[in-house]
Amino acid sequence: MSKIPFNAPSMVGREIAYICDAIARGQISGDGAYTKKCQDRLNGKFGFPFSLLTHSCTAALEMSALLAGIEPGDEVVMPSFTFVSTANAVALRGGVPVFADIDPATLNLDPEAVAAAVTPRTKAIMAVHYAGYPCDMDRLNEIARRQSLIVIEDAAQALGSTYKGRQAGTLGAMAAFSFHETKNIVSGEGGALIVNDEAMRERAEIIREKGTNRSRFFRGQVDKYSWVDIGSSFLPGELIAAFLYGQLEAFDQVMELRLRYFATYLDALQPLFREGRCEPPRVPPHCIGNGHMFYMLMPDLATRSAFIAHMRDQGIVTPFHYVPLHSSPAGMRYTRASGSLAATDDISDRLVRLPLYYGLEGDIDRVIATTLAFFA
Repeated sequence: MSKIPFNAPSMVGREIAYICDAIARGQISGDGAYTKKCQDRLNGKFGFPFSLLTHSCTAALEMSALLAGIEPGDEVVMPSFTFVSTANAVALRGGVPVFADIDPATLNLDPEAVAAAVTPRTKAIMAVHYAGYPCDMDRLNEIARRQSLIVIEDAAQALGSTYKGRQAGTLGAMAAFSFHETKNIVSGEGGALIVNDEAMRERAEIIREKGTNRSRFFRGQVDKYSWVDIGSSFLPGELIAAFLYGQLEAFDQVMELRLRYFATYLDALQPLFREGRCEPPRVPPHCIGNGHMFYMLMPDLATRSAFIAHMRDQGIVTPFHYVPLHSSPAGMRYTRASGSLAATDDISDRLVRLPLYYGLEGDIDRVIATTLAFFA
């Protein structure tokens, strides 16, 4: 019996040809031809005004915290139901991640919980678009405007998703995307920072280039470049960018296939959902997803554990997601919670993910049959 992984990265276009071309061009360090091609592609395809490729989404989030001016003691409201990079970006600046609860109807930040979490020390809101579905950004931006806060989208999972017809990544001052091998479009590691606030763009270039004005130098705007601000080496090498460009060219076909797999799961598992044996993925109002993830909500932790063991015995990997950050050792040290996180705790105990990746075609029927057999 062959194993069905949760995720399997695939080549979908001309990735290898572009890597060879990048080597032939004689520059494999960052900010070469393929980095620029990727940035132009992101801007043109998704309507982003200003994109900077980074070596990871973690790097993009850390850049966003620098650009937001997070200093020791500043608070940033975010969900506990997220990957650790969201909180680390703030904690590394000496800031305090403040966890607000999620809305069980969307699995994204509950705007009312966010409003209640804001204090005079709050500087920003980090809105995590879980499973690729954007948060209620109109409401979050309204809260931010009222309190003069910066809104940062953690859009790691959301490339190509929309909210009220607007692209994820265009809904806050900044947005961070991931091209990690578990995402829809991949480069192994990799990410991008989108800067929608024009006033932040020049500094974003500087921070990304180790705190130097190197980008201005290469544009001929200064006759030499020097250290002008804090920063780090946040840019990827050209081989990563070349692979990514091959993936970005094939975005539409990847999106179409993932959405088809999502729809296949949703249709085949309807009997379980109708009978209340488990619950389907939440689709927030006004959102169109990108087929990033298919999850189910089990009745309780014991059922989920039994399901994961059942699937594992049949060679199918079905992980859960996430262990809430507020319950982690570092979370207890560097963060604080605002109010009850009951929905976060409940969802974290019950959520399980089914395999979903480009090329699942030959195995999806087995995943469905094995899932149905568990409840039979």
